[in-house]
Amino acid sequence: MEQNEEILKKAISGSLNVIEQDREREIITRRFGLKGRKETLEQIGEMLSITRERVRQLEKAILIRLQISAEENQIPEIAAAEKILVRNLTEMGRVARLSDIADKVYGRATKSSERMGIYYIATFAKNLTIVEENDKYYAAIGIAEYGNSRVIRERVDAIVATIKANKAPMTIDELDEKLNYEHPDHIRAVASISKLLATLNGMWGLVKWPAVNPKNIRDKIYVILEAKKEPMHFSEIAKAIRESNFKRRNVTVQAIHNELIKDPRFVLIGRGIYALSSWGYKKGTISDIITSILKKSDKPLTREEIVKQVLKVRKVKETTILLNLQNKKLFKKVGRNSYTLAEVQK
Repeated sequence: MEQNEEILKKAISGSLNVIEQDREREIITRRFGLKGRKETLEQIGEMLSITRERVRQLEKAILIRLQISAEENQIPEIAAAEKILVRNLTEMGRVARLSDIADKVYGRATKSSERMGIYYIATFAKNLTIVEENDKYYAAIGIAEYGNSRVIRERVDAIVATIKANKAPMTIDELDEKLNYEHPDHIRAVASISKLLATLNGMWGLVKWPAVNPKNIRDKIYVILEAKKEPMHFSEIAKAIRESNFKRRNVTVQAIHNELIKDPRFVLIGRGIYALSSWGYKKGTISDIITSILKKSDKPLTREEIVKQVLKVRKVKETTILLNLQNKKLFKKVGRNSYTLAEVQK
């Protein structure tokens, strides 16, 4: 990785040496943050006592000249740097978010100036293309052979539209069934450029969906239960969050219990055991559940039938259900072993 770093440094210095005027070299260095913080057109204009528009014009002209110089092999160091980036992009799915490709090439977490150095090279290297950062896309670099900036953005938009239409998070394989890509890794690479998407546990969805982008404890509880696909005790939920890959996972058991009580998405179905309401569970006492079951039945139900149906939505002992059935104000015994609602309940 140190070799990659040295090659990239030589490519940047070699390209800057091609720029003859000091003022133009200063504009590029500051505009791309090659030696520190990236500066705006206004900031550079004030420093050089020229207008913002003039800075923009000069920047554009310089990059065009650099592109021509690179194509004519007047910057030999660029070819070596380009080869490194293309090779790594090929492994990553042909396109990658700037921060991801930079960290891969350097083999470590990179600084802003290092990332911008790669972005700078890609702006004029003939085999590379860039995606400028805005509200919808992260800054990214792709292999030019597979599409320019417009094509990449259109592919990102198509993935976002597919997930929106599905109205629920999707796996890469599910997206692959609906989109025309040579390999699922290419979908993953393109999706990573979107600021409108988030991913968690192999699922891709809109960034506003808690299932893939939990922002608080309640959302994290939801994700844990959804992944488990079965009810859990609140202490188990707390442990699962602490062992997860969430950004903030240091939670207490009491905090989890408090949030479970407050949120209608979660239903207490046993002693400390919670399930998702979306699974068909409903809040209420055992008597409430029995009442609901009998109301839906057009005939009396046996004790065994009632117990069986209650146990589908509550994790309680059978004796607890039978004890609730003895409430004569709510339930009426019919024959030896069947029950219906008391007259006042009908």
